[in-house]
Amino acid sequence: MVSYKDLGFVNTREMFAKAMQGGYAVGAFNFNNMEQLQAIIVACVESQAPVILQVSSGARKYANQIMLRYMGQGAVEMMRALAKEKKLREIPIALHLDHGDTFELCKSCIESGFSSVMIDGSHHPFEKNIELTKQVVDFAHAHDVTVEGELGVLAGIEDDVHAEKSHYTDPNQVEEFVKKTNVDSLAISIGTSHGANKFKPEQCTKGPDGILVPPELRFDILDEVARRLPGFPIVLHGASSVVPEAVKLINDNGGKLESPIGIPVPQLRRAATGPVCKINIDSDGRLWMTGGIRKYLKENPKEFDPRKYLGPARDLLVAMYKDKNEKVLGSAGKA
Repeated sequence: MVSYKDLGFVNTREMFAKAMQGGYAVGAFNFNNMEQLQAIIVACVESQAPVILQVSSGARKYANQIMLRYMGQGAVEMMRALAKEKKLREIPIALHLDHGDTFELCKSCIESGFSSVMIDGSHHPFEKNIELTKQVVDFAHAHDVTVEGELGVLAGIEDDVHAEKSHYTDPNQVEEFVKKTNVDSLAISIGTSHGANKFKPEQCTKGPDGILVPPELRFDILDEVARRLPGFPIVLHGASSVVPEAVKLINDNGGKLESPIGIPVPQLRRAATGPVCKINIDSDGRLWMTGGIRKYLKENPKEFDPRKYLGPARDLLVAMYKDKNEKVLGSAGKA
């Protein structure tokens, strides 16, 4: 077994406590390859923001679990070297399993050096969700690894996570769930969803500029959950803004994204200043990276060196993650 402490990671316990105190949220950014990982580390060191590196089960299959461990360890070393070079503080980094769906998967991640895992039993009946989550918590806590559970179901598609309809979190269940599982944080459903198409056009209204405005998140549910679980870390999944500029960059360079609608920044900022201390962002990274690659290849059709088109895409990601830390999460300068 490899301890996350030996790899230089931290769990999310102190990270979330500081976020709750400081009125900000920590960015949980998914990565699948080296360029995405480099961009996250550069952006978070330069903006002095704590960060959670997220790995989905799909990314784990894609990159290979052994390779991921060394990539994660390399990220910590890269962070330390960059902080020293720029005379900045080192930042705390957690390595987190996103949407683990079995005890075996969570156990494997913990044994390979993850400092935090999510067990998503939201597709099970309530009692089964409690049973599965508690099983993971008992094993994880024995190794000082923190655990995120989930109540409610987010619509949309992200890797192996697929749900046609969302089911809002029932605030009446949260106290029992947390008490019986001893989970460290709780992901809830208040209207966010996975993927780039978070809402159908008919669900939205048209703003003065003609841009579709999605319905507001269910802050009443968030507030009630926070009232019942005072000071407890709440997590939002499916929280990419799906910036129109990123979509335009893709579509102007041969892409065909139809009706992509994300979560407005002011709503995410409102959540981050309240009880939400972790916000998951994946689709925005995919969009900007794809747009950067498409643009370079369209302008340089004879190029076949991956470094030439991945480099500009990585630069776009760095700018995007910095913007998230500063304007959405409020985590910049909090390391």
